[in-house]
Amino acid sequence: MALDVLIILTVLATGALLWLPGVKNAAAWRAAVTPLASIIGSGFLVLGPILDFAYGKWAPAAMAGLCVIAYLLGSAIRYNIVHQQGAGGTKLTRGVDVASSAVLAFAYVISVAYYLNLFGAFGLSLVVEANPSSARLLTSAVFAVILFFGWTGGFKSLEGLEYASVSLKLAIIAGLLIGLGEYFFEKTANGELVLNDMNRHGWAGLTLAFGLIITVQGFETSRYLGGEYNAQVRARSMRLAQLLSTLIYMIYIVLLAYIFKRGDLKLSETAIVDMTRVVAAILPFFLVAAALAAQFSAAVADTSGSGGLVEEFTGGKVSQRGGYAILVVIGLAITWSSSVFQIISYASRAFAMYYCLQAFIAAILARKEGASLRFALYSCLSLLSLAIVIFGTSVENGTG
Repeated sequence: MALDVLIILTVLATGALLWLPGVKNAAAWRAAVTPLASIIGSGFLVLGPILDFAYGKWAPAAMAGLCVIAYLLGSAIRYNIVHQQGAGGTKLTRGVDVASSAVLAFAYVISVAYYLNLFGAFGLSLVVEANPSSARLLTSAVFAVILFFGWTGGFKSLEGLEYASVSLKLAIIAGLLIGLGEYFFEKTANGELVLNDMNRHGWAGLTLAFGLIITVQGFETSRYLGGEYNAQVRARSMRLAQLLSTLIYMIYIVLLAYIFKRGDLKLSETAIVDMTRVVAAILPFFLVAAALAAQFSAAVADTSGSGGLVEEFTGGKVSQRGGYAILVVIGLAITWSSSVFQIISYASRAFAMYYCLQAFIAAILARKEGASLRFALYSCLSLLSLAIVIFGTSVENGTG
């Protein structure tokens, strides 16, 4: 009970802090909110149990690897933000950028399916005997709501919820870390920390990590905030969002990876709910609230972005509303044909293709600027992203 009270106080205090005018209205923080909302979204809740299941005591190392790769890919996009303005770009880079926008629109389609399938899973996670079909029905209903708002032009009424959603998520994450921290130190004091062996080795472990890029993705949204912030602010805000999310992810996985025996809990998309139920009674309810807010707001943002990109690269032949309809049809097909873990892998590979093209652009610009080390780095990142596209796998593969 005392821990529940401490968690509630932490959530309230963090939420109040984030709504202080000096914090809420700070330009750098406001610019960082959009990428931060995407990075610390669905992935945060599903990633911990997956890494714990697959990598055991090496889960923090796997998490660090994902964050480093994400930060380097963010570096390529930040380089493009600053150097591809006006005369900085070339005909080739502008052409590849158009192609990358088309790829991003497709990636958004899959990511919305990912967000809303997690919405369905978490929405029913506190219901006894919830099943995949029930979750898919809830997901389909939310797709219909998304299409309604998009078709009637009602997204504007929802977009203002972004800051509230991010604040809620961060406040609940603060409460989660307090709860996990107390449980972790209790286990430490009693000599009960767990060192699980790896469940994925070698190539299988590497390709699984490839399939998890979506869980640390979202920083690229800074690339498309040019109408609100200049290039320098967007680049700085992306870096801030990535560093803050990395800090949160690393604390989270270190606290989570050593307190549960692998056989104690079943791996599922909502495993974190069962894990935290052991820690504190209040946490599952908070996490479900955070998950629903995160998934819905992220789905609205990516649906809106996808519709705009479709209209842009088709030269207006397909309207934004048409783009929304296409997204919903494809999303429903994915929902009823794939598991959440499979959708995570599909989304990771789609975004990796976008990162491949963006890193390619950065390499060209770096070569033009005579930055040989950056040219080598971004060339390697482009090839790595291509490898992720080809070889990324789902956690379900090889689980037996």
